[in-house]
Amino acid sequence: MITIDTNILVHAHQREASLHQPAAATVKKCAEANMPWGICLHSMIEFYGVVTQPRLWQMPSTPAQALEQIAAWRESPTLRVLGDVPGLFDIIIELIQKGQVRGGMVHDARIAATCLVHGIDELWTVDRDFSRFPQLRTRNPLV
Repeated sequence: MITIDTNILVHAHQREASLHQPAAATVKKCAEANMPWGICLHSMIEFYGVVTQPRLWQMPSTPAQALEQIAAWRESPTLRVLGDVPGLFDIIIELIQKGQVRGGMVHDARIAATCLVHGIDELWTVDRDFSRFPQLRTRNPLV
């Protein structure tokens, strides 16, 4: 099963994002396919924070728009929302230490750990920082 990272979700939703069209097509394809796909709960929370941030966008999403988008993704019958489970924190700590993670990259460590604990085959992302976590296979589907 593949999981889609926050940055692709943001590009798919935010029309002024540089990769909007290919990201929107990628997410739509996943949502409409007959195969399971995932989004980490943490990515949904990050998504909300990014798209509603007025310092990042000329036209940020309203809270209602961001929540409507999340609800639309959750309506996909094949979507699996990947949440926290027992043992996740230990994996996050391991990734932080091995990847020498600092600052905001801790959010990537949490997403990587969630993918690993849920047995995800591949994380789709445009973020190269995930290379710090070689245990997780990543791919940029937008290139």
